[in-house]
Amino acid sequence: MLASVSSLTSHPGVTVAAGTVLLHRGDVVDRIIHVSKGLVTLGVLQHGSLEHQLGAVEGPFWLEAASGLLGLTHAVDAVAQTPVELHYISVQDFLAEVNTLPASTQNLLKDLAKAQRQQTDLAVSRFSKDADARCAEWLLQHAAPQEGSGGLAVTLTERKRTIAAQLGIAPETFSRVLRHLRERQLISGGGRILSLPNPQALRELAGV
Repeated sequence: MLASVSSLTSHPGVTVAAGTVLLHRGDVVDRIIHVSKGLVTLGVLQHGSLEHQLGAVEGPFWLEAASGLLGLTHAVDAVAQTPVELHYISVQDFLAEVNTLPASTQNLLKDLAKAQRQQTDLAVSRFSKDADARCAEWLLQHAAPQEGSGGLAVTLTERKRTIAAQLGIAPETFSRVLRHLRERQLISGGGRILSLPNPQALRELAGV
């Protein structure tokens, strides 16, 4: 779909040692990395080590190209698990190549990039936030204006067990968190409709 790596860069490939940090989560994407050979682990670095792993990719592979395509910061940390051969391509050259593709193909790439980013952000949030924060964030994401009150409310269209699985927590934990949120007057109501009387406090809890 894209041109060969050699056509996107005039610089020769480089080899880095195992243990090298290739990407830092939250950094601005100033270049795109193409891994020609080697194994790279993706996850969340804490205290200098990759304590939470989301998966591994093996070259040839475009590393976190979705972030560059969408103009976002890196979603994950990336560490070479073996010696890795790679090329650095400027964001400008990468986007210029994407812009030569048919409009329908560009839209498809961007849709796939957005979907990948959403899934990656969700996975990272499971590691970096506790159960209360994850639930607060989920409630805010699914909130809608409540008729009559002018406030916000969430309609639980799925079983609590299913929602808990999406959040990466046990159903019992989800029920406990909802009980705590109700005690703190951050949610109210019962059944399948939960009112959010203090959205700002939920945002602070969620860290958003």
